[in-house]
Amino acid sequence: MNFIDRVTGNDITKAYKLLEIRVQQLPKEYQVIWEEMKTVIWTNSSDIIGRKTLPFMEELVELLEMSALDELDVSNIVGDDIQAFCLELLGQDSVKSYRDKWRQQLNRSVMKKLGKVEKK
Repeated sequence: MNFIDRVTGNDITKAYKLLEIRVQQLPKEYQVIWEEMKTVIWTNSSDIIGRKTLPFMEELVELLEMSALDELDVSNIVGDDIQAFCLELLGQDSVKSYRDKWRQQLNRSVMKKLGKVEKK
């Protein structure tokens, strides 16, 4: 991997496209679950972005591939709550969303303007 690819994130983009190709080889119901998982991961967690996310997503694709090979029903693997499944795999029960981070930042700014500095 060259320096420019690493700085611009092209290496992540290439690896992600390869993951998507692998997912396209899975049965349709697995692809639907994958789309829902991606939505959960990208929208609900700001602590796991970029290079930290790719290995996790690769493991998820491997899990789906192995399950498809064993001809298992995908709903039996991930259960009814896909968000809880993804966050449990991440090992984070209370992952902060972007909204939570922005709310905290706004609260700190307001408190600072009011002269009430938070103690950590």
